[in-house]
Amino acid sequence: MSRAAQPGAAPRDSRLGNGEGKDDICPVCKSSRYMNVNLKLLINPTCYHKMCQSCVDRVFLHGKANCPIPGCKHTLKKSGFRTQTFEDLKVEREVDIRKEVAAVFNRREDDFESLRDYNDYLNTVEDIIFNLVNLVDVEATKRKFEQYKVQHEKEIKENASLAEQEALQSHAQHKAEREQARQRREAARREEAEERREVEENRRDVLRRLERGQDPAKVAKEGQQIALRRRQDRQIGAEPKPQPHGDPSSHVGEDAGGLAFRGLRTRQKAEPEGPVDPFGGITFHKRKYFTPQDDYVWDALQVSRKDPLIGAGGYSIQSYTNRALCEAFLGLGVFVADEASERQTAKIDGGAVGTARAQIGVRTMHVENQF
Repeated sequence: MSRAAQPGAAPRDSRLGNGEGKDDICPVCKSSRYMNVNLKLLINPTCYHKMCQSCVDRVFLHGKANCPIPGCKHTLKKSGFRTQTFEDLKVEREVDIRKEVAAVFNRREDDFESLRDYNDYLNTVEDIIFNLVNLVDVEATKRKFEQYKVQHEKEIKENASLAEQEALQSHAQHKAEREQARQRREAARREEAEERREVEENRRDVLRRLERGQDPAKVAKEGQQIALRRRQDRQIGAEPKPQPHGDPSSHVGEDAGGLAFRGLRTRQKAEPEGPVDPFGGITFHKRKYFTPQDDYVWDALQVSRKDPLIGAGGYSIQSYTNRALCEAFLGLGVFVADEASERQTAKIDGGAVGTARAQIGVRTMHVENQF
């Protein structure tokens, strides 16, 4: 009878905290947790193959050795083995890769000028992680990773040091908050005990006065007034004192608990750009070679002017006539011989054609752009 079919057999222990189960088996010595309750399986992040503690001690007793799993060619060492954290080794491997990449790509949001740049940076990091996890272009991705690590070594160390300081500050702040909460609880307990003591003392005082034969109504009223006055005194003493203006916790950029607000780097206002000069200094002087008329004796134009469908979309007869006249006079002012001599002169001087034309003041093409 198999173990699964045995009555009262314990189910598989799938604790995610250590990746251990009742049917775990060491692939090297074939020891199982069913036969050895104290079996401890370890993994090495180099190849993520499991083996028990006894096999690790035996195989790597004299230092580095090849992985005993058939087909694995990695060289391992004993100090690299650790306890498995997640049950799924794929998740274990992805977490390790993310930790390694995050230790190098540790730039912050306030290191970028815009949110788009920061999002592009995060997208690049995720691409690297995806390639390493899914074994896509591993060699190229590793070269890119190592190149970035070498080029930004100083920046990586500074960000790591800053993160460590922030972690220490956060730990100190949490510790201070816990201490403040403890002090508030202690103060509340002391206040409650003091209130019970005052109530008991007031009750005894009322009983003593009643024993002496005083008026019960008057004694009760005075007892209530005394209790009310003591309660008001405790409330006044428990009110927090206002902080002075020089308190460090009141700096701009921090809240009452000392937390600093972080965000994008302060961006400087861009200076307005100058006018665009697409011709490199060459100017086109306006010279009118023609004067458009209001109407032309041409049957095609007359028919188009009278047709309401043609002008319905904003078409203008004047625009057509201006364009036709501009194309007709477009060649005026262009002298091929002068253009050739100017190019030859600019080539001799070693300057650009457009710059030479602007400097020597040669004649340019004077055409009126009608559009």
